[in-house]
Amino acid sequence: METAGYPIRSAELLQVADIVAREKNIDRDEVLEAMEQAIQKAGRSKYGQEYDIRAEIDRKTGEIRLMRFREVADPVENEMTQISLEEAHRLNPDAEVGDFLTDTLPPIDFGRIAAQTAKQVIVQKVRDAERARQYNEYKDRVGEIVNGLAKRVEFGNVIVDLGRAEAILRRDELLPRESFRQGDRVRAYIYDVRAEPRGPQIFLSRTHPQFMAKLFAQEVPEIYDGIIEIKAVARDPGSRAKIAVISHDSSIDPVGACVGMRGSRVQAVVAELQGEKIDIIPWSADPATFVVNALAPAEVAKVVMDEEARRIEVVVPDEQLSLAIGRRGQNVRLASQLTGWDIDILTEAEESERRQEEFRTRSQMFIEALDVDDVIAHLLVTEGFSSVEEVAYVPLEELAGIEGFNEEVAAELQERARSFIERQNEEFEARRRELGVADEVLALPGMTPLLAVTLGEKGVKTLDDVGDLAGDELAEMVAPAVKIDQEEANAIIMAARAHWFADEAGTGAAPEAG
Repeated sequence: METAGYPIRSAELLQVADIVAREKNIDRDEVLEAMEQAIQKAGRSKYGQEYDIRAEIDRKTGEIRLMRFREVADPVENEMTQISLEEAHRLNPDAEVGDFLTDTLPPIDFGRIAAQTAKQVIVQKVRDAERARQYNEYKDRVGEIVNGLAKRVEFGNVIVDLGRAEAILRRDELLPRESFRQGDRVRAYIYDVRAEPRGPQIFLSRTHPQFMAKLFAQEVPEIYDGIIEIKAVARDPGSRAKIAVISHDSSIDPVGACVGMRGSRVQAVVAELQGEKIDIIPWSADPATFVVNALAPAEVAKVVMDEEARRIEVVVPDEQLSLAIGRRGQNVRLASQLTGWDIDILTEAEESERRQEEFRTRSQMFIEALDVDDVIAHLLVTEGFSSVEEVAYVPLEELAGIEGFNEEVAAELQERARSFIERQNEEFEARRRELGVADEVLALPGMTPLLAVTLGEKGVKTLDDVGDLAGDELAEMVAPAVKIDQEEANAIIMAARAHWFADEAGTGAAPEAG
């Protein structure tokens, strides 16, 4: 066989395949398959595209065989690729329908165009094989740190040569004020590998929280060995970061191990991250303790937790407020990211003022609702009572146990509380009817007269109106008059939708609960 006038020897073909396979780091068979497809394409160009022409290269000798395949069929639908059973029997008496007969074709002389076409096919197939190799090699390396050289910079994005592949370090994944020039060493974290039409895309990051975690694992042998575990990382890239660690060996201090002798270990990470300040804090399973640790270096006087909302209120000494919040809110923001809790910070003076205001408000509410003097009202608030309902339905002995109260006073207070609630419910009932809120709505499990009235004032008056709401929508709609969490709201809504299911039961279809 000749290519553009130059004969190709069989041994040379195998040598070319070996060289390409080594250079591109792909399998030799894949290169030979690409060559076969190229020769096959040239053969079809010469003998006709409609024929089933295939090429084979002997893997040992490099000999090229060009053959036409015809399938034995009865009846024949395509004379170019099929042969009748009768004609096949003349060539091979044992032929059956579905068998293939082959005719060996003479070697073809590659013209200039045919040779170019063949080369394009080979180049494309080799490129595809190389892309597949790169993707398969890097798809399982997501989460690793890699080292490479900056190959070029395009629109602020750095193309990094990893040796066996190229990766992209996008501008928004670089640290602030960080720039790379061609030939610079780049150390980054693989956060994604995607197979895209133009080849595998390997995405790197230097701002990802896990980049810092992996850097510590490289610097601290105890983390690599699993003795110390990094539980959480929060970063403001290039400025400040917090990392929470725990030791599974009580004899090893996790913070000290990460800091290292005279700060050597943490300084190595800081240097890689362009001077990013790192707070290393001990992790705790107790959220309150963890939040207090996370707000370091600020001191915390008191915490109040709302577990349902995952919100925590932190009280700090007045002079510690700016330290706790940090420059532009950085310290509290990072602490919130690290712990997964929303953090509200108050000074001791603000907290004291708010507590006094709550005390006054609740005391006034008891004075008006129970028709008592301020001494009794203050006693009830001091003991933790926050609503008339609590006074009305708490066990009598608990109320009588308050210092200065006896059973007679407790019974009188409960009687007044229940009378107040009854009067209030009567007012709510009259208002509900005035608003036109359906009786079925009031009968819903978890529904109260106040809640029914509040919904009615918002235009929600029928079971269908309630059923059309979402849980968070209902809770937000009735606040602050009625405090209701999303779980309770969802239960009310599902109860309101129950008649939809009953209506659809006859048709065998049930609507989505939403």
